[in-house]
Amino acid sequence: MRFQRLQVFVWCFVSAVLLNPVPQAQGAHAQQVVAPHPAPDAVPAQPPADSSPRDRRADEDWNSLALSPGTLHAEGPVPGGKDGQPEFTRELWQVQWRQTDPIDLYVIRPRGVEKPPAILYLYSYPSETDRFKDDGYCRRVTADGFAAIGFVSALTGQRYHTRPMKQWFVSELQESLVTSVHDVQMILNYLSTRGDVDMDRVGMFGQGSGGTIALLAAAVDPRIKALDVLDPWGDWPDWLAKSPRVPDEERANYLNPEFLKRVAPFDPVQWLPKLKTQFIRIQDVVDDPITPAICKKQIESAAAQTTAQIVKYDGAEALRNASSDGKLFRWIKDQLRSAPDRREAE
Repeated sequence: MRFQRLQVFVWCFVSAVLLNPVPQAQGAHAQQVVAPHPAPDAVPAQPPADSSPRDRRADEDWNSLALSPGTLHAEGPVPGGKDGQPEFTRELWQVQWRQTDPIDLYVIRPRGVEKPPAILYLYSYPSETDRFKDDGYCRRVTADGFAAIGFVSALTGQRYHTRPMKQWFVSELQESLVTSVHDVQMILNYLSTRGDVDMDRVGMFGQGSGGTIALLAAAVDPRIKALDVLDPWGDWPDWLAKSPRVPDEERANYLNPEFLKRVAPFDPVQWLPKLKTQFIRIQDVVDDPITPAICKKQIESAAAQTTAQIVKYDGAEALRNASSDGKLFRWIKDQLRSAPDRREAE
């Protein structure tokens, strides 16, 4: 067990170095995931009702990935600052459509490009937003004239607050996945109002749980034209049973039939064959300990029913060679360049 936890720690450290050159701050909620949790008493099947007229959670359907029009009402975005370098500008906005869940949204645009294609970046729980503040990272993601949109998923980073410590991303997996997929749709709605990005060429890059959310979001939002995911979580019965991300003392709670029934409709293994996204790539690091080998096999089998490209890396060194100097992001940029322009078709 001690060796297993050491494996997880080493992989998380290697992933942080490869995908984010800046050491990530770890909040109390992130620390509690690595350490044991008190077992949750129960996981709510539906969002808690709230008497506040401004809190729309009671209207949000956690049983549907598709967000019904008018369900969430965005408040006016609040500017948090703007800075940049000769190659890019970086804006921080606070966007909000749930009373208790403001989202820090980074809009990073290349200089000299009027309406660049845009790529949403969502990294795995328990990521913070530090990478979006790093100038080197911003240069890489905006290279070749692309905008980068960065944020974190529900119950992650700055979005973990006002919750009991026993509730975290996995204990509230239905909420974490579905609300984050809704967030992607709301963020795309916001981007469409700005007028400074090309909404005909939008892609999404996701890693770990962020890759899972990207797959689910693309399944219900055709505005996502290209999809690139690295080591997505999925195949929930096996993942919850075997992933070292789940503390052993909590595991039985997530293997009970009621919990598994609740998260089954949001398994990327079920959604991958239905994806109509134009361009899909699934990257797999063989020795990634967070997603067990059996889960990777199930995800790849589901992806084989699509036009998805499957790329395997033998280990961390192979991933480093493939991802250095912004090479990790070139594939999705190339696909968006070749995406047909709806305006030209008209």
